Amino acid sequence: MRRKLLIMGLPGAGKTTLARQLSARLNAVHFNADEIRENINKDLGFSDEDRVEQARRMGWLCDRVVKTGCFAIADFVCPTVEARAAFLKEGDAFIVWVDGIARSRFEDTNRLFTPPERFDIRVTPDGSPKYWVEEIARQVRPVFDPRRPTALILGRYQPFHDGHKALVVEGLRRVGQACIAVRDTVGIDDKNPFSFEDVRSRIEHALREFEGQFTIVSLPNITNVFYGRDVGYLVERIELSDGLQAISASEMRRLLQDRR
Repeated sequence: MRRKLLIMGLPGAGKTTLARQLSARLNAVHFNADEIRENINKDLGFSDEDRVEQARRMGWLCDRVVKTGCFAIADFVCPTVEARAAFLKEGDAFIVWVDGIARSRFEDTNRLFTPPERFDIRVTPDGSPKYWVEEIARQVRPVFDPRRPTALILGRYQPFHDGHKALVVEGLRRVGQACIAVRDTVGIDDKNPFSFEDVRSRIEHALREFEGQFTIVSLPNITNVFYGRDVGYLVERIELSDGLQAISASEMRRLLQDRR
């Protein structure tokens, strides 16, 4: 999932209107070029070199936000191949080309502007901003589809750790999406201190980059799994590396519960 978005196009094409509505839809941080120039990049003008540097800084800001697991939207002209390369220097982006007008009121920008060779969505005058917001959101924030093939991954997750995450990620790689089933074992002994809601919160945070590819459900304390012949699904153990296999939930519980 790409959480870094570039909304680009000629001045007056409707980029900021779209970016504001999309940022509300995705709960994203919105970086508008005019606001960034006014408050941060006062040292930059509109030469070719300064436009590239503006793009690089906008990309850097977005990358910092994306590392926290949030969406970041950059809203600016980004007129040249060099500017777009600078914006993408540290990380790829979902590119939205707002192609709403043939010419802007700035002739120098019109002469400079090169339509992007690569983009994910081309926004045309056909369709309201709300329509395009939903089209973009559908692509960058997928929704779990219960009808698609799904891996079932069952565990206590007391607590959910990197070994569990590696298991889920491998399941996602093989199947595409996963149902993470949490056994309801809270309080049955000292090894099970965390409630379902606590476990679910930890899982959602750890797997935030895979949003839309998994669902989390609570199950009874499943201790036996039986099946008959020709059940129609594969039961398989995923072998992880020795380092991941060695992660100790007991040690993690001790660290989390130690008040000293």
